[in-house]
This record gives sequence, C-alpha cells and structure tokens, in this order.
Amino acid sequence: MKITAESSMARFSEKFKISREFTEKCRKKVPNGYSRQTFNYGPHAIFVDHGDGAYIYTIDGHKLLDLNNNFSVSILGHNNPAINNAIKDVLPKGFSLGNPMKYESKLAEIICSRIESVEKVKFSCSASESCISAARIARGYTGKTKIAKMEGGYHGFIEDLCVSAHPDPSMAGPDDRPVPMADSGGINSYIVENTIILPQNDLAACEKILRENAADIACLFMELQSGAGGIVVLDQEFVKGIRALTEELGIVLIFDETITLRINYHGMQSLYGVKPDLTIMGKIIGGGLPLGAVGGKAEILEVLEKGIVGISGTHHGNNLAAAAGIACLEVMDEAAYDRLNGLAKRIKDELNAWSNRKNYPFMVYGEGSYIAYAFTDKNGRQITTHRDFWRYANNDAILIFALEAATRGFFPVHRGQLALSTPMTDEDIDSFIATTKEIVDGILKN
Repeated sequence: MKITAESSMARFSEKFKISREFTEKCRKKVPNGYSRQTFNYGPHAIFVDHGDGAYIYTIDGHKLLDLNNNFSVSILGHNNPAINNAIKDVLPKGFSLGNPMKYESKLAEIICSRIESVEKVKFSCSASESCISAARIARGYTGKTKIAKMEGGYHGFIEDLCVSAHPDPSMAGPDDRPVPMADSGGINSYIVENTIILPQNDLAACEKILRENAADIACLFMELQSGAGGIVVLDQEFVKGIRALTEELGIVLIFDETITLRINYHGMQSLYGVKPDLTIMGKIIGGGLPLGAVGGKAEILEVLEKGIVGISGTHHGNNLAAAAGIACLEVMDEAAYDRLNGLAKRIKDELNAWSNRKNYPFMVYGEGSYIAYAFTDKNGRQITTHRDFWRYANNDAILIFALEAATRGFFPVHRGQLALSTPMTDEDIDSFIATTKEIVDGILKN
C-alpha cells in the first residue's frame, strides 16, 4: 500500500478522533491545548488515559506500545511497582517539607557510586534548571562569562542555552565556524551574542574557535549523543580532544547526560573514557517525577558551599522525586541495562540489514536504548553532525512514519527517536520490526 502524507494524516485523525476533539476543547484555556510543544503529533496530540508496563492507553480506547516513554524518561515503563511503593512510602511522611530528608543524600550516593567523575551532586526540579545551575557555577568558579556549546545540542528551554539547538545551516554561517542563532523569539540578543557555537565532530575547527575565545569562555556544554533534532553521536577522539583543550584553556567541560544516563550504568561518558568537570542529569534519576541534578568535581561545586554562587528552589531535592529516583536506579542494575540495550541493538541490526538488502535510504542508528530512525537521501548515509541531519534527513517521511506507527499500535517520538523500556518483550520488538518494514515499504513506494 502506498503511503502519503495526506492518507497518514487522515488515518491518524480518524483513529484518534476523541483526542482531536479534546485538543480543540483544551485550546480554549491552554495554548495549543497542552503545555508541552513536543506533544504535537502532526495534526494534534494523542491524549492518554493511563499507562501500564510497556503500553499507553489512549482516551480513544487504543493500546499503543510506548516507544516514546515521555521522551526517554520512563525507562521502567509505566505503573512500575518499585516506584509506586517508594512513592507510597514517602506520601504519609510529608512530601513538601521545609527540611531535608534522607532520600536526597541516598540518591546522591547512588549517582556518585556509578559515575566516576561525579564527587558531589546539587539537585533541582529539572535538567533545564540544572543547566542554569551549571552555567552559574562555572561562571562563579572561573570568573569568566561566555558559554560555548555544540551546534545541534539541546539543553532545555532556558535563556542562557536556548541558542543553535536546531538552526537552519543556510542561515547559521560556515560549517567550520557556525554563528549563534536564537532558538525562539523573546531570547535576549545579549545571550546570543555571548554564546560561542562549535561544530560537532570537527576538532580542528573547535580548537581554533576555543583558542580565540578562551579568555572569555567559562564552560562548554555538550551531549555525547544529541537527542532533540536528530541523533548525532560524537566521535571518541573528538571528545578526547575537546577534553584536552578545555583542560589546557581553563574551560569547565560539562556533559549533558540528561538522556544518555539511560545508555550505560556508569553514564555514556564511561564509554568514552573521558571525565568531564560537571555532568547534567535528569529524566531517569527522578523515576518519572520532576528532578534534575548537576554533579561533578567537589572543588568546583565548592563555590556553592563558600557562598560565591547562590542557587535555591522551593522543591529542589524534592523527597518524593528523590525516593522515586532511588527506586528506579536500584532496579536499573547492569543486567537491566544490558538487556534493554540488547533489544535496541536488535532493532538496529535487523532493520539496517533489511534496508541494506533493499538499498533503501532508511536507517536506524544511535547508542544504547535511545535510538532513532531516519529516511535520508541514499542508502548508507552517515549522520555525524546536526547539519548532516538537516541536509539529508527527510523530516516529512519521519513524521509520516510516526503517524502510521500510531495507527498500527506503536508510539515513537514524532521526530524519529525510539526510547525503550524494561517491560518490553522480544515479541514486542518482533512486532515493531515487522510493522516498520511494512510502513517503510509503503512510504518509499511513493
């Protein structure tokens, strides 16, 4: 069956008719009908009644295998008994108190025991907040003011880092010297002008830019595997080179592992053999509840204890979220990581082998249990930078795939990502692989 954008939109809106109607109702009081822009699934969002295990159940009465998992948060799936019990334990004790409880420090101990570069941890309510914290800590520690980041890197919606997450390359300067571009209206021009943008996986270009601006750069943010606008995995030698440069130039190196903590028990940084100065954490560390953290060298975080830098929030280190995070990380032992990553590897290996046999311009790529599918300009295309994804990936086909998958019982991220969860079975993966082949055949026939 040939699949077109029009036919996919029509099938999607008919299948999720109640969600469509509810979106319109909600728009009367809430912009767009929901507070997260990322919920927009083409014509409208899919509203969910509940989740259980590897599945979500929509208000339309449909059961979908959740390959979104709240954009990688729900690594244990939904309604997990360990997390539920942890929350039930805290609730009667008080979950919004003006004093610390044991949960925050215990979660910090778990994190420090797993991630070698993290000696101390400062919690907040989200990874976005922790990025603000990290930037302020780095400025307070170094006395410098500017922030450097990789083009295509996403570090939340915060003002200081809402620059060049997904710029149009035709407007963003040369490949080896990108210019900063605001990601949204309303971003102060001062922020844009004081952000240094670096090209992914081009060490020579990065070295030139960093040396020119070293006297002003307080910190460099980078994702080892970007997750917002198409997955890009950084090369190991590139990352090692950046580490050496930042150490030489006195720049605080910050790895944003908000998503990539789900890739390895010790963090994705352990796969590179590189220790950053600070690490941003979020998503899985709260067990599905709002929690973020910045952790790293005690020497750097000492600016908080000395009062040089002030950071505080009403719900920072919230007991309920910390208890849920403890439960989640205790379930996610090394065997759980290995099994989940093995399921993702099977999706990649089987679909890429099939696509190569057919010479299709389609691939599945990425590391660990957060991978992505992409339609490109030719079979064998490699995506090594944000600009590669912009130039060679077919975003229309990626969205059509997501719409078709939803009508057939699967819920991937509409931008092409797949986030797996531990309740998924081999049968779930078999079914998704078979359905993917049907959809890709239909799209490429057109």
